[in-house]
Amino acid sequence: MENLERYKHLNKYLKDKFGERTLKICVDGNFTCPNRDGTCGKGGCIFCSEKGSGEHINSSNTMTKQIENYFSSYKATRANKFIVYFQNFTNTYDSIENLKAKYDSSLIDDRIVGLQIATRPDCITEEICKLLKSYSNKYYVCVELGLQTANDETAKIINRGYPSSIFTKAVELLNKYNIDIVTHIMVGLPNENFEDIKNTVKFINKHNIQGIKIHSCYVVKNTQLAEMYYKKEYIPITFDEYMQALEYILTHISKDLIIHRISGDAPKDLLITPDWNLHKKWVLNGIDKIFKEKDLYQGKYFNLD
Repeated sequence: MENLERYKHLNKYLKDKFGERTLKICVDGNFTCPNRDGTCGKGGCIFCSEKGSGEHINSSNTMTKQIENYFSSYKATRANKFIVYFQNFTNTYDSIENLKAKYDSSLIDDRIVGLQIATRPDCITEEICKLLKSYSNKYYVCVELGLQTANDETAKIINRGYPSSIFTKAVELLNKYNIDIVTHIMVGLPNENFEDIKNTVKFINKHNIQGIKIHSCYVVKNTQLAEMYYKKEYIPITFDEYMQALEYILTHISKDLIIHRISGDAPKDLLITPDWNLHKKWVLNGIDKIFKEKDLYQGKYFNLD
């Protein structure tokens, strides 16, 4: 096992799929969320900052301008193929006409080979699936669904805005149109313990998905989670606790899932706690060390029961 991947890395998957190094271009489509605008809630998920997950993106620019800026920067010299990644908030939460206009306006360069859309399970419909599928003749299409946890009580605490059954329905719809799915899970959510991690993994294993993003829960400024932290209503997960959970997740999920990430990237200027979250290499090197020492690999203990 020493010279083999102990878990399926995204970079290798993309290189094998497209024949060479392929990178993501993160864009902000100026979307909002149904649990921000009052449709199913207000304020968003308690851990989500005012700009969503893509704090580094200049949201004042149009889609086309964001892509043009990327290709005029040094970043575009690092690869020849790219995937446009709509990252911030809920990128299927609009009319079909507006969605198509935004997607189309980002696909302006021949070096773009894929379209990746981050969204919520309650914002997946048949019409949206048909729209996304329409791009698949020319582009690789992938949808990210934020699950975070299979525990519906935790979902209420974090203001997720939908029960886990909605996730199942969204997966079934996307499966129907043969669109790849990446699922987010989060370790260290309020009131959760190791049993919740096990149950979330078991839940994910029952679905036909192709990739997973694993994050630690971290506290950033101007969020409800930050208020809970200052009131001592929330205790952040420790590095050792996260590594224990990560080991369990990777060894109990399907060996076929592509691991898109095993660590969240908290913005340095917004992060309140935990400090170890800023050290991504600790997580990457730490799990490699654990897997080698224990002779572990992805899916070693995978079981659908």
